[in-house]
Amino acid sequence: MGLLDEIQTDIQRVAEHAGGAVVGIGQRWGVGSGVVIDEGHVLTNAHNIRGEKITVTFADGRTADGRVLGADVDGDLAVIEVDTAGSPVIDWTFATPPRIGTPVFALANPGGRGLRVTLGFVTGIERTFRGPRGRRITGSLEHNAPLLPGSSGGPITTAAGQLLGLNTNRLGEGFYLAIPADENLRAQVERLARGESAMPPRLGIAVAPAQLARRLRRAVGLPDADGLLVREVEDGSPASRAGLTHGDLITSADGRSIRGIDDLFDLLDAATNAEIELSVIRGAEQRTVTVALGETADA
Repeated sequence: MGLLDEIQTDIQRVAEHAGGAVVGIGQRWGVGSGVVIDEGHVLTNAHNIRGEKITVTFADGRTADGRVLGADVDGDLAVIEVDTAGSPVIDWTFATPPRIGTPVFALANPGGRGLRVTLGFVTGIERTFRGPRGRRITGSLEHNAPLLPGSSGGPITTAAGQLLGLNTNRLGEGFYLAIPADENLRAQVERLARGESAMPPRLGIAVAPAQLARRLRRAVGLPDADGLLVREVEDGSPASRAGLTHGDLITSADGRSIRGIDDLFDLLDAATNAEIELSVIRGAEQRTVTVALGETADA
């Protein structure tokens, strides 16, 4: 058997063994893909979720409405409860961790428009990217299996159809990042399936990075200062209740310098108190703002 014949056989085997577990999320031009992880549960990306009712299209063309059991927006994961009606379940048996050069098969059913299976190779490991709300997602697999828009939330597998990861982030120029299907992901998915959504403390602000903040301050004649510039404050958020406003420059939090968005995220993740004290420059005036932490949509 020639090389092309072997590749054809592998792709057909993956489609047969794993394709039945791949679903579409959304309708018609849809928003993404997903994968059946056990009876009644579908795993997908959190950024694929729109509203409370989620339409899931199965491999046989059947559609059903589901609901989110648990979501981790920062980790870009969501588990949907839906009637899987005996659909095949992806083989999640912890295959040998992939290395650079490992062949991978990418599967998707973009918005329910039919199964796609493509072949590529792992091109990088331990990659980092930003989730939907700007937090770092680390340890990702980079691969070059071609994928259509709407493929996020679909799996990458071995030639035997074993789950290797969940496609999540398109890099452009033919590369994609996938969250590896390791023990950490399994434990996280199990928590989401129990309804334990991940909700880290949030301020409820959108910010500009330090470099842009310096340029904007210079443009209006204000002195240079390192920090994050508040671009927007969500109504009713902890930041709003504390009096933060558009144009404030956050320079430190609980006594620690804030030079980038990751500094702020790290401090919020490590927060043990119900409040956080921010040092803020408003115009040229330094002030201290105490924020009672809560759950909001942004940083």
